[in-house]
Amino acid sequence: MKMYPDFQAISKTIEIGGLTKLQLTRKLQQQSISLNEYAERLFSNDKFTTSKTKYNLKTVELTIRNLGFPEGATMPQIFNRAEELGLDLCPLEVGPHLRLAYLNQPEGSTGNLPRGQAPSGSITIASEIISEDDDFPKGFYLRKINGVLWLRGYIAEDLHVWKTEDHFIFCQRKGY
Repeated sequence: MKMYPDFQAISKTIEIGGLTKLQLTRKLQQQSISLNEYAERLFSNDKFTTSKTKYNLKTVELTIRNLGFPEGATMPQIFNRAEELGLDLCPLEVGPHLRLAYLNQPEGSTGNLPRGQAPSGSITIASEIISEDDDFPKGFYLRKINGVLWLRGYIAEDLHVWKTEDHFIFCQRKGY
């Protein structure tokens, strides 16, 4: 059964859970992973919880074009299409766990970006949004820049159009 439009998906199985937010933060520090202010805000929010139990999740990485949007798409469009394809939003804690599991991320571009655009080489985790406030981070993305691994939070409104080459990670729904 073909699940997605024609493209090369990158699937990974990662282990999440079993760590408190403090333990997760310490592991990130031990790996010299940097956080931006938005990532710190996500970590400090009471709605960002971690599972006490370890479990495995299968993730699928794809571009906006892979989702069938040749002109780009908004977050609601992206999330709706993913759901149609049997993909789920990830628990918020997938971001830090995935960052710890993906230490060999290729270097991203250091060029200046227009405000509100995903950096080249970054991977956005499609996750549950814990606040509808436009000034509160919507989730995490992974980036490596100048040799430094980052777990960064991002802000985006529903009307923002993501570029066709932007990368997202979703969780594969069980049974697919």
